[in-house]
Amino acid sequence: MTLSTAFTKLLGVQHPIVLAPMGGSAGGELAAAVSCGGGLGLVGAGGGDPAWLARELPIVAGAGKPWGVGFQAWATNMDMVEQTLEHGPRAVMFSFGDPSPYVERVRDAGAAVIIQVTGLDEAKQAMDLGADVIVAQGTESGGHGARHGRSTLPFVPVVVDLADGVPVLAAGGIADGRGVAAVLALGAAGALIGTRFQATAEALIDPSTAKALVEGRGQDTERNRILDIARSSRWPSRYTARTLGHPCLDRWRGREAELAADPSAARLAYQADLARGDVPALPVWAGEAVDLVTDLPPAAELVAILASEAGHALARAGRH
Repeated sequence: MTLSTAFTKLLGVQHPIVLAPMGGSAGGELAAAVSCGGGLGLVGAGGGDPAWLARELPIVAGAGKPWGVGFQAWATNMDMVEQTLEHGPRAVMFSFGDPSPYVERVRDAGAAVIIQVTGLDEAKQAMDLGADVIVAQGTESGGHGARHGRSTLPFVPVVVDLADGVPVLAAGGIADGRGVAAVLALGAAGALIGTRFQATAEALIDPSTAKALVEGRGQDTERNRILDIARSSRWPSRYTARTLGHPCLDRWRGREAELAADPSAARLAYQADLARGDVPALPVWAGEAVDLVTDLPPAAELVAILASEAGHALARAGRH
């Protein structure tokens, strides 16, 4: 089933379904699988590691379908963007920070500029920069997002109205076709999906992470800065991370200010836990819709399932 929107027409894809560019897990194989399934696969470049990009980008570029790359604006630089553009992406996405240094270069290369926003101030900046696509991220999302953001349901239509015709993708708490249908009904032109695609055959994740995602529940997720501080992550404080439960969270919950003021003890304890094997090397990033993750299908197959479910959900809604 094909759901044609302003986004699918702009990017030349079959389905309004986009792989969230999850750092570390959305590599070239996963992005290629999503693109070959008719969606848009975005490689999760994070801040940009030259060796990692050199390995992963040829994989997705070789698939012969529209694809893209997502960067953390606060952490990347022009060299990483240039390295990406050499491979001919159809789109480049920027999240979390000021994308203005990169927008014109991406546009000059003929790629669409996608900007993710977590609040109206960021949405207005994206419009001022002439974004081709805007992603409205709600706080239900896994991984990093706004400390003081809004839920997807009320946030998306506000951004759609502000965007005034610019295609908007919804992100956060979407893990099946019903979620895709819901955001299309809100006026979005598609859905950017992370946690559900992280639990697929092609994702670059450890088997223990895959198991945790399949067994995880939304009430087990938590958003805070504790793990960023304990792990010596440089993430800006305005963005917190949603993960499944973790011993470090139990130890420091409710004491974030104390932890931020003097993180040395927590960092030493975290490193000791890692050395003993008491905690995983990486947190399990997961959104509130993780309950809907029950298996590890091939990503291309998942795209087809999501599109079909969304089409049937919209058809059912139209009959009422």
